[in-house]
Amino acid sequence: MRIKEVVAIYPDYKYLGPSWRTHLWQILVRIETDLGIVGLGYGGGGNAAVEIVNGHFRELLIGRVINNTEDIKSLWDMLYRESIPYGRKGIAIMGLSGIDIALWDLLGKAESMPVYELIGSMTKQRVRAYATGPDTNWYRDLGFTAHKISHRWNGKDSDYDSAFELASKARNYLGADGLIMIDNYMTWTATVAIDMAKILSNLNIYWFEDVLTPDDLVELSQIRTAIKPILLAGGEHEFTHHGFGLIANQGSYDLWQPDITWCGGITAGIQIIDLASKYEIPVVPHRGGEIWGLHLIVATNCEDLGEVLPGSRGQPQDVIWKDDREFENGFLTLPTTPGFGVKFNENLL
Repeated sequence: MRIKEVVAIYPDYKYLGPSWRTHLWQILVRIETDLGIVGLGYGGGGNAAVEIVNGHFRELLIGRVINNTEDIKSLWDMLYRESIPYGRKGIAIMGLSGIDIALWDLLGKAESMPVYELIGSMTKQRVRAYATGPDTNWYRDLGFTAHKISHRWNGKDSDYDSAFELASKARNYLGADGLIMIDNYMTWTATVAIDMAKILSNLNIYWFEDVLTPDDLVELSQIRTAIKPILLAGGEHEFTHHGFGLIANQGSYDLWQPDITWCGGITAGIQIIDLASKYEIPVVPHRGGEIWGLHLIVATNCEDLGEVLPGSRGQPQDVIWKDDREFENGFLTLPTTPGFGVKFNENLL
């Protein structure tokens, strides 16, 4: 089958906060073939990525053949190569991610197979979910047994106290067997991270995430050894297997977190996981509880963890996709629907 049309859309979001998401948040990609089969994908980069997909990438894709996973890999390589002058990382790769995911969805529908079967054999029947957000007790009530809390460093000694209070609260709610992680979103320093590891040593924290910027690979490798047994996690803001190759060479993280809708899609995710396996590094995709991440997790040797962002109790959220994922007793399961098994919420068009 041949690609007939490629269209990217920036949804009409209702509940985006005043942040970078307002301009660079997730996009929908729709790819249609001459057989009438349509693939749906999810990428990042907002309106800027929409321009790239509907312009340069569309011109390159119209008329291309897509019949197997090797065709998807060839198209990925072609788009990456042709966008090198303005791409390699960031918005161009976020747009490419949406295209790649749509192509996997397309092929799954054409073959009447869920995407995880196109990737490989199912290695997990269900995936343990962890909640990211501020409402620990609500997440526990919903059935989550793992929680990632956010903590920003504001340059005050009281920030140590607030981190201890947040982590202690989470531990009390989730009990001894609950998983607790802390996302710092690039606001800590090496000194803060090492001090925090000591202060929180009795709370059994699983990982610290995004301690420094993704460019501080050498310093991150030094922090990594200093905070053990807490793991140093990151990679949400890295792109493609090329970027993760640099992380591997520096030994910067104990655990990698590629975002499948940003790092280059399923195709890039597979290559990143293969690279991680060579270095014996566990992989927990960022926002891996979304449908795209789950298909990758259950079909590979990714860790048994999928991130979900439930928000806060009573807080409205945009529902972008309608899918058949099931959540029960802290675990996510996938349907056998062809492709990713998703439909776009028409109210956001």
